[in-house]
Amino acid sequence: MDVLGVGFDRVPLAAAVERILRRIEAGERTFVITANPEFVMLARQDATLAQIAREAHLVVADGSGVVAASRLLGDPLPRVPGRFLVDALVPHLAQRRTPIFFLGAAPGVAERAAAELRRRAPGLVVAGVHAGSAEPEQDAEAVARVRDTAAQVLLVAYGMPKQERWIARNLPALPAVRLAIGVGGVFDQVAGVQKVPPAALHAIGLEWLWRLVREPWRWRRQRVLPLFALLVVRKRLIGR
Repeated sequence: MDVLGVGFDRVPLAAAVERILRRIEAGERTFVITANPEFVMLARQDATLAQIAREAHLVVADGSGVVAASRLLGDPLPRVPGRFLVDALVPHLAQRRTPIFFLGAAPGVAERAAAELRRRAPGLVVAGVHAGSAEPEQDAEAVARVRDTAAQVLLVAYGMPKQERWIARNLPALPAVRLAIGVGGVFDQVAGVQKVPPAALHAIGLEWLWRLVREPWRWRRQRVLPLFALLVVRKRLIGR
């Protein structure tokens, strides 16, 4: 399903988890992007990011804005938030003893997130944690740390689109990694650093408003949303 130039896979959460696990078991590499309207708008302006999205193995609709756009365009997408995807994957990975590396977030946050997920899913294998940096000049250290652990799953929390760029640059140098996902603020949420939006607000697609109220600086990112909406309406009316 095309949303303003970014192709999304029409898979609900359970099917996304099943597809990912099947690919891991088959030894296939999977790069997952959980994309929101801000990602779509950035990809329209950045050819490299657009190429990264095209080459990803799975692109799912994280933001409620993407889901609303797909409905308006007559081809509804299911929503697959990154937090829910991680929560759904972790028990399966724990059961299979699949080693996971937690990369990114502020110092100490990845450790707390890993500990919390291991508490929720006993048996989860934490291969390693590292805050590191999304800057290219810091890639070598992070790549060496991940490679030395032979982790098969890599969760990268540098925020969109830095995390997607990091994965695209460095995944070829990590032969053991079968699954790489940019998870944004998931570590912060799991670690309790950032509160999770109430379920009722999430259900009606207003968690973006919850985050904006709590983190007013987000207005800089969300100012592209009106233009996103206008472009979707234009596409609905005139097909481009």
